[in-house]
Amino acid sequence: MGHVNASGIGRTRRFPQEVRFRLISARSRPMADVAFVLTTIAVFALVALIAKGVAKL
Repeated sequence: MGHVNASGIGRTRRFPQEVRFRLISARSRPMADVAFVLTTIAVFALVALIAKGVAKL
């Protein structure tokens, strides 16, 4: 049986998978922000065009 306070020499230290996923997600977030802004603008433009067409009726 191993020692309770073993120093872990020889073991590689790696980030847990959840931490690695969050680091990757943090990097891709600016592109998601840009996509959200562009989608929001496109939706508002579409609503404005529909409202303009309805007003002409």
